[in-house]
Amino acid sequence: MKTRFAFAGFRHGHIIDLLTGVEERTDTEVVACCEEDAATRDALAEKGRVKITHNDIAAMLRDVECDVIAIGDYYGKRGAIVLAALRAGKHVLCDKPLCTSLAEQDEIERVAAEKKLLVGLQLDSRDYAAPRKLREIILSGEIGDVVSMHIDGQHPLIPNTRPGWYFEAGKHGGTINDIGIHAFDFVPWMTGHRWGEFRAVRSWNGKARQFPHFEDCAQFMATLDNGAGVLCDFSYLAPDTLGYQLPHYWHLLVHGTRGLAETYLFAKEVTVIKDSSAAPESIPVGENRTRGYLEDYLQELRGQTPATGFTSASCLKASRLALTVQASAKG
Repeated sequence: MKTRFAFAGFRHGHIIDLLTGVEERTDTEVVACCEEDAATRDALAEKGRVKITHNDIAAMLRDVECDVIAIGDYYGKRGAIVLAALRAGKHVLCDKPLCTSLAEQDEIERVAAEKKLLVGLQLDSRDYAAPRKLREIILSGEIGDVVSMHIDGQHPLIPNTRPGWYFEAGKHGGTINDIGIHAFDFVPWMTGHRWGEFRAVRSWNGKARQFPHFEDCAQFMATLDNGAGVLCDFSYLAPDTLGYQLPHYWHLLVHGTRGLAETYLFAKEVTVIKDSSAAPESIPVGENRTRGYLEDYLQELRGQTPATGFTSASCLKASRLALTVQASAKG
């Protein structure tokens, strides 16, 4: 029997990747698509990519037989949709972030546990070849024990093409929760160490000065459970035209007790320099794991344990960390 997905909200482009994945698989199907925003419905109709079946999420939840609600509405609205889906007895697979407040997170965790439902997130950093190879190198002990990690998650802002709700008060929820949630998920997976303390956190308005309430810059300093230091920058400061192509887009540098390893999200190699190295070594990264987040979600939904460890529990943990650190940010 196919797993039936109903989609709630298309106000961020990430949800189209999930829609494509569900359409392409032979063991899943799309049974409904809802968009409550009229302007977004018109834009989707013009592009012809999505067939909207409903304009009211509550009606879709009431009338459509499905197994999973996939959510891609604007960030500030997602928590309420997640809770409505869970209360209706549906599993959830959501674009990140899951919600924008710890109160919503608390209730989501409570209802999901009570009803024994999964809450997945569309976190794809683990699926890219470069982070996967970097993880392999770190866990092999090739550069020794992890001592320091730098994560540069610079994104381009591109205000002319980014959804307008990003810049509307109350709809975005913070850059750490938006971008940093990826790192809260992949760092323990990559290093084998849990997050420790968050020593300093800052979020502020830097580039998008025409929207002074929108804090497009964020940085923090943290530790891992082995005492390693982590410096992170999650900001919308990358140049608009080339931002996604630059090595600053998810640049990862890890220093160990015997050397370092460095790469970035779209890199074709990981650079390794050990204490004994006469020259840097470039290690090919292999192939991406296309939509691994969806495969892992479906495995867990069908009673299996994903070998990657990417589960509903790990998604909820990353979301809670992101919201907690976001809440502690000062300008």
